[in-house]
Amino acid sequence: MQPRYQRILLKLSGEALAGESRFGLDEQVVSRVVDQIVGVRNMGVEIGIVIGGGNFWRGRQGTQMERATADQMGMLATVMNSLALMDAIERRGVETRVMTALNMISVAEPYILRKALHHFKAGRIVIIACGTGNPYCSTDTAAAQRACEIHADVLLMAKNVDGIYDDDPRTNPHAKKYERITFRDVISGGLKAMDTTAATMCMENDIPVLAFALGEEDSILRAACGEHLGTLISN
Repeated sequence: MQPRYQRILLKLSGEALAGESRFGLDEQVVSRVVDQIVGVRNMGVEIGIVIGGGNFWRGRQGTQMERATADQMGMLATVMNSLALMDAIERRGVETRVMTALNMISVAEPYILRKALHHFKAGRIVIIACGTGNPYCSTDTAAAQRACEIHADVLLMAKNVDGIYDDDPRTNPHAKKYERITFRDVISGGLKAMDTTAATMCMENDIPVLAFALGEEDSILRAACGEHLGTLISN
């Protein structure tokens, strides 16, 4: 397999890392994901990663909690996932750095773009936690922003669903899957593939997005090598 891209931003769903339990971390799932990430890196691809936190905390979870507080708790959940992923990658002999949008220098480096680019050149994998560091911003938006900042060739979004549909395929067996779709169609159609802010950011900076299922065999490797799977969003 030969990589298609020189630098990628991989967005991982926190919930996908929980496996069938839907909470916490499934060691087998994490191991499969990390094997693929290391495989892509060993092909010479520079990799930035943004992880969600939904396997530990998702929004206000039905409470009356202040939205900003709930979002900050979600940011902390992404740090837990990032540290777990870093540990698993480094146990395979690959240097990794966790960088956070919120300062917590006892456990990770502050996110500074120039330092992140330096890590790429040194062959390290960079995991960027805490989203954008601001409430009211999803990790999809953070992934889009980081992809723009590092000039990624593509934003790979590994999800629980194998692409983008015109309706929820889990509740509508007749939902139609898109093979290719434009950012404008995602925005105007209100599709839930990624939030509007993230879609607009990628559209304006001409960064294609590939949404695919994390659970498919070798899906990250195949996506990095340009194999057509999931749904491609572009201009």
